[in-house]
Amino acid sequence: MRTSSIRRTCAALAAATSLALAVTACGGTTKNDVKDSGGSNTAAGTANPDAALKKGLTVGFLPKQVNNPYFTTADKGGEKALAELGSTYKEVGPSSATDTAGQVSYVNTLTQQQVDAMVVSAQDPGALCTALKQAMKNDIKVVTYDSDTTPDCRNAFISQASGEDLGRTEVQLLAEQIGYKGEIAILSAAQTATNQNAWIEYMKEELKDPKYKDIKLVKTAYGNDDAQQSFQQTQGLLQEYPNLKGIISPTTVGIKAAAQYLSGSKYKGKVKLTGLGTPNDMRKYVKNGTVDAFELWDPSKLGDLAARTAVALASGQITGKEGETFKAGGTEYTIGKDGVINLGKPTVFDAKNIDQFDF
Repeated sequence: MRTSSIRRTCAALAAATSLALAVTACGGTTKNDVKDSGGSNTAAGTANPDAALKKGLTVGFLPKQVNNPYFTTADKGGEKALAELGSTYKEVGPSSATDTAGQVSYVNTLTQQQVDAMVVSAQDPGALCTALKQAMKNDIKVVTYDSDTTPDCRNAFISQASGEDLGRTEVQLLAEQIGYKGEIAILSAAQTATNQNAWIEYMKEELKDPKYKDIKLVKTAYGNDDAQQSFQQTQGLLQEYPNLKGIISPTTVGIKAAAQYLSGSKYKGKVKLTGLGTPNDMRKYVKNGTVDAFELWDPSKLGDLAARTAVALASGQITGKEGETFKAGGTEYTIGKDGVINLGKPTVFDAKNIDQFDF
């Protein structure tokens, strides 16, 4: 934004509110200041970690799809956090998870309604950018959660969990279940899936620890995130490795298909299965003894952190710059490269807690 544009904007703000508020909102930041901020490209101004959290804000949640159990759970976490913080929650969004044009329209609606911040799970990393940048020009803070945009289209992204945490904890879970001994396999999605491959590399790194010396990774199979192919790959693994003790499937489609095969076979309860799954997919397999425990992030905690981050941004405690820290719900978070904030370690689901979740 050119200096003259900033001045015009500040003048308008001063007329509508007060000069003090105008200076706070604009801060004299230029486009070059933003570019050189070192974190998210949208980080502007200077953070004041001691600033009081503002009350009476309005934060709009825009999930990929409304009435989707996963996003309903996430957004209710955000609603609860905002009530605790003394601010107002609202949710808008398309009924289809592929209605990108609809998402753009809802971003524009929230901008017109002059919300203080919006929390968005993007259907497409670039399609929302023009609308989101317009929102930010109107001093609306933008937080993405679950599914990110490109970094210059928002102030911060709440990531479900780090790739390292996901990879390492899945090995830890399975190792406990098989007594740190035996042959194991991985049932992945596509052979070219970037996130899957990154998690698998961390699994292999974790397995180098001496405490896993009696565990042998014999094969990585690929079910291409197709239920039938994943079912068949599970069957094939057990035929090829009759002494297999456990399977890790870091994909919700794969773990469900593997559980379906195991539950109807002689291997039920003997070959352990863990990975990334949803409670609604896996509940019956936990209850019938096919699966002891698996993991995923808790979407309610994701929504909670997204809401608290939005309020911290709107209050000036953070700007989205790498290295900034803030407290949210009693936990201190550090903003990483490109404005990414990791929720933390994934949640483990087992027979004791699985009925507490609905997604």
